[in-house]
Amino acid sequence: MAKEKKGLISLPEKLGFMSFSTSTNIVFNFKSTYYKYFLTSILLIDPVAASNMALIGTIWDIVNDPLIGVWANNVRFRSKERVRPWLLYIAVPFALGMVLLFTDFHVNEKWDIILGLVVFFFYEIANTFRGIPYNGMGALASPDDSDRKSINAFRSLGACLGSGIGAVAVPMIVKMFGGLKDHKVINSSDSGAIFRSAVFMGVLIVIGCLIHYFTTAERVKQVSEDEEKIGIVETYRMLFKCRSWVRNMFYVMCYGVSTCLLTSSITYYCAYVLNDSSKATPIMAVYLLFSIIFSILTPKIDSLLGRKKTMAVAALIQVLGKIPFIMSPYNVVNAYINAAATGIGLTMTFILFNTNRNSISDIVEIQNGRRLDTMVSTGDNLASKIAEAAVDKLFLVALAAAGFSAKLANEGLLQNIATQNTINALLGWIPALVALAMMLVALTIDTEKEYQEAVKNREADR
Repeated sequence: MAKEKKGLISLPEKLGFMSFSTSTNIVFNFKSTYYKYFLTSILLIDPVAASNMALIGTIWDIVNDPLIGVWANNVRFRSKERVRPWLLYIAVPFALGMVLLFTDFHVNEKWDIILGLVVFFFYEIANTFRGIPYNGMGALASPDDSDRKSINAFRSLGACLGSGIGAVAVPMIVKMFGGLKDHKVINSSDSGAIFRSAVFMGVLIVIGCLIHYFTTAERVKQVSEDEEKIGIVETYRMLFKCRSWVRNMFYVMCYGVSTCLLTSSITYYCAYVLNDSSKATPIMAVYLLFSIIFSILTPKIDSLLGRKKTMAVAALIQVLGKIPFIMSPYNVVNAYINAAATGIGLTMTFILFNTNRNSISDIVEIQNGRRLDTMVSTGDNLASKIAEAAVDKLFLVALAAAGFSAKLANEGLLQNIATQNTINALLGWIPALVALAMMLVALTIDTEKEYQEAVKNREADR
């Protein structure tokens, strides 16, 4: 990796990273919050069938993500850049995919499922390309670790703002476009409002991509001049040679499961346990507040404790914060404690696994003489998608098994006790177990040590 002076990243460039993260997370919050609602309460698709759609989509991702990653890694733009131009090429297709996800084609359930899968396949292809600059630019903007931590702190701040703004503003946006007029829970009468809200999200996608493109730059160049195309087998041989890449993938997956469980469950919890969807807004506001605070504090904590201990602490905070909620889930105060602890833990986790990812790209180059930023990026993107699909499958199957009724949802009535207990578990002890797994994985990752080992081995070979 080329040696360059420190402090390359200006405040406007960091804000460019933040704006892209903010817009993306507002959009993902909208999707996570309403897509299952759209399938089960607007299209009235059976929850088990909806979960099977998510499973098929995951299989599709497992097939297409590595292929796209390898192909994109061998692409060279006229500007000699590897990642940044994807922001321009993918903005409109990704926005279109988001709109189509929430389009009611007014057909029967069978065709709703078929068209839904086609649209989902298109959306996930676009999402894979979107993930290339989202996950890859941090490593290419600067070779300096302090710059990268700062970038990831701003990205985390943007993600927190996006998730928080999404949680607070998305219901307002739906209302602004004509939904939730005389009822507190989304139902079939809100189809048009959800579609218009999705169009609004598409506009946010395009704006975020353009701001990120015009405010950032690729500065890290591959030291070797070898530009021979690399096949999928050789690419994965290089990646699996890096211990940190494999372990960080599992860490990212745990983060994705925890995040999706929160965003998927909170609206159901407020609607069907507390019987008031509007209570999701202040709960997510607490999540946002602590996320913002720890976006600022995490780089300092990392410097003080070291990477491994900070990662473990982030998981421990999540576990401890869920204990009161697990003991008494009907107490809304415990829901606030849960949200605060989750905001702290997931924010720290986000910054740390992204900083790990940046170092992993350097380790792979030192070990093999080639940069694989695109593949490192799509690998983590695939881990996130698998996590999201796993949560969707678990969530919908669990609700169906508990006796969730779309008819009751449309009538604004409470679900049965089994359904309420299931929702409480999805927001309480299940993510607590995931956080414990996250802690175990965190204790096995040491990117700083592996980087030093790679440098030492390279010097010994010369």
